[in-house]
Amino acid sequence: MQEPSRPEPALLDPEVHVESFRQAREARRLELVEDYVELIADLIGDGGEARQVDIAARLGVAQPTVAKMLKRLAEEGFVQQRPYRGVFLTEAGRVLAEQSRERHRIVEGFLCALGVSPETARRDAEGIEHHVSTETLEAFRRFAAGERNA
Repeated sequence: MQEPSRPEPALLDPEVHVESFRQAREARRLELVEDYVELIADLIGDGGEARQVDIAARLGVAQPTVAKMLKRLAEEGFVQQRPYRGVFLTEAGRVLAEQSRERHRIVEGFLCALGVSPETARRDAEGIEHHVSTETLEAFRRFAAGERNA
């Protein structure tokens, strides 16, 4: 049996469209930054240091790629690099890492509350966490906490 057809949605107002695409571009730009600072925080927490070689291995990229990104992170004030000592987060880097980690926890909890397996929820949250608004993130948190209509 064929479902009844639905009318095509109207084309969005240009200003609304622009804002939607701007938000998506900004999320993509920040995604790598957040992934790097979160990983650096995890490596420091686990072993006391974050080395370029370890970052490359964990992200599955070449060391020159990591070196380029670390330079960018240093320019943006998120990390400090010390010769022969590895990479360290600045206060701004630590704050961003914690915010990213919290976003990940909320999205993962939401997906698990929907019945997604923990492993799939962990993987999917890695992408979703960067692209949801504060409003949506708060709705995810409430849903996962059982506050369905708060």
